[in-house]
Amino acid sequence: MTDTLETITGALIDAARKAGADAADAIALKGSAVTIDVRVGALEQAERSEGTDMGLRVLVGRRQACVSASDTRAETISTLAERAVAMAKEAPEDPYAGLAEADQLGFGCDAEGLQLADPAEEPSPEVLQQEALAAEAAALGVEGVSQVQSSTAAWSRREVHMAASNGFAGGYERTDSGIYCSAIAGTGTGMQRDGDGDSRIFRADLRGAGDIGRVAGERAAMLLGAKRPKTGAYPVLFDERISSSLIGHLLGAVNGSAVARGQSWLREKLGEQVLPGGLSLIEDPHRPRVPGSRPFDAEGLPTRKRALVDKGVLTGWILDLATARKLGMESTANAKRGTSAPPSPGAWNIEMTQGTQSREELMREMGTGLLVTSMIGATINPNTGDYSRGASGFWVENGEIAYPVNECTIAGHLPDMLLNMTPANDARPWLSRVVPSVLVEGLTLAGE
Repeated sequence: MTDTLETITGALIDAARKAGADAADAIALKGSAVTIDVRVGALEQAERSEGTDMGLRVLVGRRQACVSASDTRAETISTLAERAVAMAKEAPEDPYAGLAEADQLGFGCDAEGLQLADPAEEPSPEVLQQEALAAEAAALGVEGVSQVQSSTAAWSRREVHMAASNGFAGGYERTDSGIYCSAIAGTGTGMQRDGDGDSRIFRADLRGAGDIGRVAGERAAMLLGAKRPKTGAYPVLFDERISSSLIGHLLGAVNGSAVARGQSWLREKLGEQVLPGGLSLIEDPHRPRVPGSRPFDAEGLPTRKRALVDKGVLTGWILDLATARKLGMESTANAKRGTSAPPSPGAWNIEMTQGTQSREELMREMGTGLLVTSMIGATINPNTGDYSRGASGFWVENGEIAYPVNECTIAGHLPDMLLNMTPANDARPWLSRVVPSVLVEGLTLAGE
């Protein structure tokens, strides 16, 4: 980390003490990003951003307040701390607010070992533009594609440093590179849209721009002639592109904030079966070159690998310090935060046990039903787990894709859906959420 960010966080803590805070923690971010958009073979937009942001949380007794700014001058830091303390004195008491104890602090691993920052040079805007153009050209080369809605190449680098009055200090650097393409097939009211993209920490790991554009075009063209499917109860195969949304709903239900509020359909299920017996859900914040990896959380606690679900059984919640105190538990080192708000719990990298069958084998096993490749909207009852979402994809007859479908709704009960999942073996291992395609029996489809 640069001395500049260490100096900023240290100055924020010192200023908070001088202003009368009993405790404080600070975060400083410094980053740059480049985004290139092309359209019809020409540059449409080029955007570059650079800046430094800082955030300060102060505690006066059990009252807390957060402030942020992008002006890092000494006089601004002093004013920021004074305002934060004044705000905290007027805030309501929160019996669960507070920093970590000194013996809770530490590093779960060496930040360098996580390989969160690509040592390669920043790509030039010209290189990014060529990648975006290559993706667009590949999409337009697919039969049936009439236009490309967007083709984008992007790169960013960010440094993060945190410090607190309890003695914690630490930071790391991370990079992101991505190529994205959205293609439109057909014309008039028969137009269909789909896309593809890839995002990696190391640019060398990115899929080729031409491959991304080609897949985007092929996906859009395959949707031509889509119609509404039959209404009724059918098995549904959630494609790997969107299957992680099901696990996302589970993660939302085991989030400590939802559990502490009593707004989780899993609040009484700790120690009970929530997935099929052969499936586990592993959280691992120490996977190299993966976006959700961190050596420590936003409160300075060391991160660690654990099983959120072990062979189908729910083993714990996702907790930061405040929610852990509310529930009478220990933090699981899952605190996340930005510069303008206090920490809140969130998951790191998640990986679900994969099955032994391919997606195509699950389709044949399904026989007749729906293969979902895209979803829109969401109606999820946080207390009961009742589930309803708009979907599109392909109707399957006799284990084979028969025709594309759209404008349908899938409805079910999340606890039952999760307990009756059959996973495929096609998850992408480099993603932060490694979840394969999953087959769920007996969902209700509302179509024609």
